[in-house]
Amino acid sequence: MDISINASFLPQDDPEAALGFYRDLLGFEVRKDVGFGGMRWLTVGPPGQPATSIVLTPPAVDPGITDDERRVITEMMAKGTYAGILLATTDLAGTFDRLQAADADIVQEPTDQPYGVRDCAVRDPAGNLIRIQQA
Repeated sequence: MDISINASFLPQDDPEAALGFYRDLLGFEVRKDVGFGGMRWLTVGPPGQPATSIVLTPPAVDPGITDDERRVITEMMAKGTYAGILLATTDLAGTFDRLQAADADIVQEPTDQPYGVRDCAVRDPAGNLIRIQQA
């Protein structure tokens, strides 16, 4: 079986803030910017890796979600406990310095973890936990 991860979904509640974080701060390229009904879906990914993307989607727009579920999702996003992703870089220190200089919401400075990786953690503008490990 030949299968790969093509894209992951993260919620965003402010497309311009999401672009500022993923495009302008992390250096991702914007692959799609799709609008519908006043909302925007942004597909971003690292340059040179066209087969790997993150789809930044408006939260709780699935028609099967109840009002109570929508409220819980909104509350969890506000707390930063709803979604996250793990990224990797060959320059963790430099990436962290850029994030810190841009006043990103720092959760954890670069740390050697007991499970064998060195990583840091930040939250994107929607509250998603972004862990970045040394590649």
